[in-house]
Amino acid sequence: MLLAASAGIADFTSGVIIKHNIQRLRPCRDPVVSATDISRVPCGSGYSFPSTHATDHFAMAIFLSFVFFRKWRWVWLWAILWAGSICFAQVYVGVHFPVDVLCGALYGAFVGWLFSLLFKKLQPAF
Repeated sequence: MLLAASAGIADFTSGVIIKHNIQRLRPCRDPVVSATDISRVPCGSGYSFPSTHATDHFAMAIFLSFVFFRKWRWVWLWAILWAGSICFAQVYVGVHFPVDVLCGALYGAFVGWLFSLLFKKLQPAF
């Protein structure tokens, strides 16, 4: 339940609140960058900063890492690799700038960490 909540809160705050206040164009919509950009997928709608994919996946990855670290020591490595590959893909296909995914990952990690603290407070024996 809190895993889904961490992704949901991260998604809503980055996708609705932050993006609509900053209004940074995607690389594929930016007039200067799009002239030399190689679009590998159709350009997404909306704005670019921060990457909501990065925010969501890092929120889940960090939540899972902090919650399950005692049971599975390597969970953090696989979770970060998974979320990092999502971030790389967003830049590779040309729908985000690298700083978009970096800031999205940092913000998502913060949200995931906060929800992991809440989880540990609600489930102290876990």
